[in-house]
Amino acid sequence: MNISIITPAGRDSKAGNRATAMRWQRLLQQSGHQVTVETEYQGMQCDLLIALHAWRSAKAIKAFKAAWPKAPLIVVLTGTDIYYHQHEYPDVTYQSMELSDLLIGLHDLVAQDIPERYAHKLLTLRQSAEKPDAFGGSRLEPGQFHVCVLGHLRDEKDSLRAAIACRHLPDESNIIVSCAGKPHNEEWRELALQESRSNPRFHWLGELNRPELATLISVSSVMVISSVMEGGANVISEACRAELPILASAIPGNKGLLGEDYPGYFAVKDDKALAELMTRTETDGAFLAELKRRVIALAETFEPEQERQSLEKALALVGGATN
Repeated sequence: MNISIITPAGRDSKAGNRATAMRWQRLLQQSGHQVTVETEYQGMQCDLLIALHAWRSAKAIKAFKAAWPKAPLIVVLTGTDIYYHQHEYPDVTYQSMELSDLLIGLHDLVAQDIPERYAHKLLTLRQSAEKPDAFGGSRLEPGQFHVCVLGHLRDEKDSLRAAIACRHLPDESNIIVSCAGKPHNEEWRELALQESRSNPRFHWLGELNRPELATLISVSSVMVISSVMEGGANVISEACRAELPILASAIPGNKGLLGEDYPGYFAVKDDKALAELMTRTETDGAFLAELKRRVIALAETFEPEQERQSLEKALALVGGATN
């Protein structure tokens, strides 16, 4: 098939949805399809359009269906679509869902958070991550217990919650929090810099490249995901494939990937509860081992081949699969 993927994230962006689009291009090409990635729809003919974001890609979705009403359209629901845009901009967001032939959700609980009338269109797909290269030696450095936070610094991610939680740690704790990500705006940049200056347990590393991120993951004992909304965070896939225990905010987007009974949840924006969990991972070896056992058990669900097969299932559902 000749497939076009639309993502609002530009060519130079390291945003998650750009990474998803590029990964899907690669996986679909492995299946023999011709795939382009664009930020806008400009009237080009294709056998199938995949649009990331119901709201942000609404213009492209509407234009494509107007030009090619019988061509299949897949709309990927992001966290902001599900937990913000459908409530703030329902007409535009629901029109995209209505025009779609298939909706893709990126965690297992999406059906609970969209209108029931669209449930029959929904396919759940888990984003994948490559298994990192093995690193020699232990993750632990003498006298330090490393916690990492990955992702763009913005309100939806509540990116400094782990840094704030550090202020509640006991004096004898060896926890160090390292945060890697590009700030959404100047305000977030200043907040990260101020926190780095005033908080001896916190280091903002800025935006890292893939090898640098892999190194950070390899020296970390725990990852914190403190988001207030997620459509299905790819950092969960990366952590599970790296066998890195996770502490996560108790939101549907995290529970829909880690499971309802995962023991590492804390209430949204509750830095004291997060500090207690961080302390427990540092001091309770059995608890840390259980978290690690859980993420290892989930790792196979985030393999690239699983994601490729899910994409082929999506194509089959709209009448275009070849494999």
